Amino acid sequence: MVDRGSSSTLVLVLTTEANTKLAEGLANELLARRLVACVSLQQIQSHYCWQGELERAQEVQLLIKTSQDQLEALHQAIKELHSYETPEWIYWSATASDPYAAWVAAAVEPVEG
Repeated sequence: MVDRGSSSTLVLVLTTEANTKLAEGLANELLARRLVACVSLQQIQSHYCWQGELERAQEVQLLIKTSQDQLEALHQAIKELHSYETPEWIYWSATASDPYAAWVAAAVEPVEG
């Protein structure tokens, strides 16, 4: 049974990288900058059109958990750090339990000092 009486909002972001090494490097840098609370990595096969050609590639998908407050800084960091010319940038609000949303908020809170 889902507890709908106690929930908060966070933001999920989806992007891909060319391989595991790049995906792990990107995830670690975003975590080090405290822009994200968690990054889940998954191997995928993508089919897409690029510059007029049909393409297929093995990639690593990153599902990123962050707060609304960090979204713009995260977007800038992805543009700066990503290996792709046009990185995937898809985001949406998600409802989470209060304890999980509080953990996300604390994880991305800037450290004083």
